[in-house]
Amino acid sequence: MTVTRESEPPETPETPETRQKLITGPGILLVWLYGVMVVGAVSRSAVQISTDFDKAPLAYSLSAVAGLVYGFITYSLVRGGSTARTAALVCCAAELVGVLAVGTWTLVEPSAFPDATVWSDFGMGYLFIPVILPVTAIFWLNKARKASAAR
Repeated sequence: MTVTRESEPPETPETPETRQKLITGPGILLVWLYGVMVVGAVSRSAVQISTDFDKAPLAYSLSAVAGLVYGFITYSLVRGGSTARTAALVCCAAELVGVLAVGTWTLVEPSAFPDATVWSDFGMGYLFIPVILPVTAIFWLNKARKASAAR
């Protein structure tokens, strides 16, 4: 008597048709807010770097980095799928660490930042969106991951 096991189907790579969308429900709002933050951070840093870089190079460089992080998160949310979700989670965690570190640094040693960054004072100049957004995104991405695992 021979026992045969059903073999598992081979894993297929995610295609645009099989990726779980991350921009449903609250995900749409996250994409919109991250898109606004991309425009704000990149525009701000581009003007500051091109006109007054010697005034506050650290602050302006950090704003540019924030813009790049926001852009990557926006792209990952729009792309969808498990790989994009993981990348977005990692970037959101890095963003949150950055906001908390720079926010604390600007309060502890204000002289290090002659001009504000996007993340200065925990994003106070942006209505605290830079500190609220990654927390919200991490929550949403984890919820999407659990929903995907339940399917």
